[in-house]
Amino acid sequence: MKIMKKIPFLAVCLSSLLWIACSEPPPPAAKKEPSTDAQVLKLNSIHLADVPDAPGKTGAWQATFTSANLGKMQTYTFSVVEEEGNLHEGVFGTGEQAWSGSEGVDTAFDMRAASIDSPAAYKTADEKAADYDQKHPGMPISFQLEKTKQFNNPVWRVIWGESVGTSSFSIYVDASTGTFLEKMH
Repeated sequence: MKIMKKIPFLAVCLSSLLWIACSEPPPPAAKKEPSTDAQVLKLNSIHLADVPDAPGKTGAWQATFTSANLGKMQTYTFSVVEEEGNLHEGVFGTGEQAWSGSEGVDTAFDMRAASIDSPAAYKTADEKAADYDQKHPGMPISFQLEKTKQFNNPVWRVIWGESVGTSSFSIYVDASTGTFLEKMH
């Protein structure tokens, strides 16, 4: 009797497997194609209270990318730790917005035009800021990668202070060549 009970169960399992194996796979889900015209609008460093900064390095960044074809811009953050507010560990999208071209003084640019990283930009800026550094020791250093109408290439703006708005001193470094461009007082 026990064998008879097992045969219908085995038959159901085998027929189910055959049905699954012979059926057509579901159509693939529509893949969201990345924008082929994606460009960088701005990249900003974010200071974290619990993560010490190193020359040219910080624990969090905010990047805004654009697509002229889609007419949109998308902002992302990256953080090495979870922070209060809207800063999450890892990469986090903060939402899409409409975009139709330049935003204020900033213009979107191809990321490949920025071959100099933030530690190299800091090194160049620090050499030109020795006098300011001596008068204002221990100031936080912030970074902003942008393309302004003022310069031909994207630039790193190395900022002595928390942000451009609260700083009285910053240095522009060409993000393509690494050369010093200008001091801002």
